[in-house]
Amino acid sequence: LRVDLYSHLQWLSLRFFQKRSVGALISRIMHDTQSLENVIADGIQHFVVNILSLIGIGVVMISINWQLTVLTLIPVPIVIVVSRFLWKHLRGLWHRYMYYRARLSASVNDVLSGIRVVKAFGKEEDEIIRFCKDSAELQSSDQRAEQTWATWFPCLWFITSTGSLLVWYFGGQQVITQRVTLGILMTFQSYLAMFYGPLQFLSRIADYLARSLTSAERVFEILDSERDIQPEEDIVPLPSMRGRVELKNVTFSYEAGRPALKNISFTVNEGEMVGLVGHTGAGKTTTVNLICGFYEPQQGEVLIDGIKVRKIKRSDLRKQVGVVLQDTFLFNGTIAENIAYAKPDADELEIIRAAKAANAHDFIVHKPDGYDTKVGERGQALSAGERQRIAIARAILHNPRILILDEATAAVDVETEQHIQEAINRLVEGRTTLAIAHRIGTLSHANTLLVFKEGEIVEAGPPLELIARKGELYRLLNISTGNIGNVEQMFTRNKRQPEQDESISSVDFLRILQPQKLHFIRDGALLRVIVEDEFSVDNAVILRAFPLSNASRYFSIYEREGKEI
Repeated sequence: LRVDLYSHLQWLSLRFFQKRSVGALISRIMHDTQSLENVIADGIQHFVVNILSLIGIGVVMISINWQLTVLTLIPVPIVIVVSRFLWKHLRGLWHRYMYYRARLSASVNDVLSGIRVVKAFGKEEDEIIRFCKDSAELQSSDQRAEQTWATWFPCLWFITSTGSLLVWYFGGQQVITQRVTLGILMTFQSYLAMFYGPLQFLSRIADYLARSLTSAERVFEILDSERDIQPEEDIVPLPSMRGRVELKNVTFSYEAGRPALKNISFTVNEGEMVGLVGHTGAGKTTTVNLICGFYEPQQGEVLIDGIKVRKIKRSDLRKQVGVVLQDTFLFNGTIAENIAYAKPDADELEIIRAAKAANAHDFIVHKPDGYDTKVGERGQALSAGERQRIAIARAILHNPRILILDEATAAVDVETEQHIQEAINRLVEGRTTLAIAHRIGTLSHANTLLVFKEGEIVEAGPPLELIARKGELYRLLNISTGNIGNVEQMFTRNKRQPEQDESISSVDFLRILQPQKLHFIRDGALLRVIVEDEFSVDNAVILRAFPLSNASRYFSIYEREGKEI
């Protein structure tokens, strides 16, 4: 059940996750499925056994004395009515308890994920107080449910026991009047104890069902959510793309009555680079989300190579569209695993090539564990610039036909930005590229700029032409740079034409040397490397690329000053 729930989550749309916290979903996957497992593994089995016991013992009791059996059953309707009332009441209490449990789980997840922010603002004590408050509310809701059950269960037991008192009273009278022998009465009482045992278990089932059905509601709320799956009749296979992107009269809203995009239209030809500029919230990221197929527009069409995005086979779309985001997400694994995420079967050489193209190889091999370095939760063991270059390496290895860059150079220093920009320039060659950027340098190779304002495209055209108009783009650039002349020079210098034939995969950033071509001479603490018939390097440093997983296969040779040979 847990696997089914997790698998179903993978196929739900982004809209589903935007409305729910990660911690609350984790609570449902881990805790609520466990409650349902208990019902399926134990509850149903005990329920069936006790029902069969009641029926069997009831038949025996009727055969002994049907009149006493009728007296035995008098409390049963009362127990059923009270249990039904109690079940409804407990269900609300357990629903409240699970709400507080999910809220606490979400709070812990948020705080631990943002622990650097907590420490930066000195909010450790505040978070402890908040945690204690949430824990107290969880404990209080648990105690209230348990106390309610603990109060009502003795009442149910007493109601059940009244049947035994009735049997003793009327059975005793029948013994006195000699209508029933004492032996039959004692035998009946023995069966009566066996009859009330299962009945008392069934009265406990009110609490059991209240817990399990509340968990079931929470689990099936997810399982009943509509999966983001295309109808078979609509699917169009597209194993290779030319990369032409077109939006026709697209309107999209996250919330009814508040459109994020208003009737926008544009075309990006294959191999072109188009920049999306505009203030925050203007609709740039929403546009690329529609191109990626994360959402569907309420009006209009999003086309790739003339085919509606929603009809393109989802696996083909994901293989052909790559994304590099501002908020780079790395999984808690090694650097190599994160680079190879889009291509799990990639070998070490492919990973190194991608890292070299992304200007990431140098900083990676200088780490003690090289490509085997653990990046930590969300990549927190690396700097922002290092995470960004690994994300670019991941996109290079993915080798998509259409590339989306969403603020890929934001939040890094100038030197790191230069390294990232060099990597991006290699990455975009020969690909259809849509780039969102506030730093105009990222768009220096753009053929066209689309200027967004309040969900609409107010300007579109070559950068130099738009600047000459002195419209919205001119205003934005004047605010962000203060020097339009430098911007014009940059666009003039970097004017780029579409290049369909060149891709990053055709550029080799590695030189592979076989061991027999290398000779190493140790001179005290110094190492001399001689490359046969070519050159020699004194005072060299040899670094293992995969010191933990493949220590004897790949090495990088550096000069002592840090330059790679």
